[in-house]
Amino acid sequence: MRNAAFGLVLALQFLTRLPLPLACPWNTATRRWAVRCYPLVGMLLGGLLVAAAALFENLLPTPLLALALLTLWVALTGGLHLDGLMDVADALGSNAPLERKWAIMKDPHVGSFGILALVFLLLWKAALLYALMESGASLLLLVMILVLGRLAAVALLVLAPAAHTQGMAASWKRDLALRDIWLAALPLLPLVVLVPGGGWLCLMLVPFLMLYAWGMLRIFKGINGDIVGTAIEGGELWLLLVAWSWWSFVTG
Repeated sequence: MRNAAFGLVLALQFLTRLPLPLACPWNTATRRWAVRCYPLVGMLLGGLLVAAAALFENLLPTPLLALALLTLWVALTGGLHLDGLMDVADALGSNAPLERKWAIMKDPHVGSFGILALVFLLLWKAALLYALMESGASLLLLVMILVLGRLAAVALLVLAPAAHTQGMAASWKRDLALRDIWLAALPLLPLVVLVPGGGWLCLMLVPFLMLYAWGMLRIFKGINGDIVGTAIEGGELWLLLVAWSWWSFVTG
């Protein structure tokens, strides 16, 4: 259980900006548990967003509440996955050979394609948050969305080949196996029961993940940390759209 606790702390330190000044061992067991805890981190972040929405729903109009929730969403993660999204967008937009694409992703500077991707992603997230709240949907859907986004990252780490033998993705995926996906998915069990439409969101994550993995492997021949982070951002955006569509057109 010590390794599981260390893994949870490592996952929180890596995926969030929550203050956890604890030194944890980095070894095969703690690394594996850290990946397994990705969805648990999503559950915590989603819970914080839902608590913030409940606290401010009577104080702010819906557009401002949507923007406030998105601001908190970004602040809690420190924009970590957004950075990866911009790097991938710059590489894709370059239309350059493969090795040049990898060099662009490593470049600390942000190009025009990265900025455009960031702006449109945040605009779409804010709009879908607003539409979801206007539709009267249960905001517990946000918990499900953040859990599934990080489960997508786990699945990608386990199933997709790393592009390089060194780097973040190669380090995190080392020693991972299929069972780690199933263990990471355990937090979904109560959510599928408690969250209206939770089962539908789980089902609709599959085509996104398959299409995303196919596209990334076709273009980059493997994954890295930026590609995994982009899967989280893209998965969350897709699931927001699915949640709004389901609540508006199926339950409405």
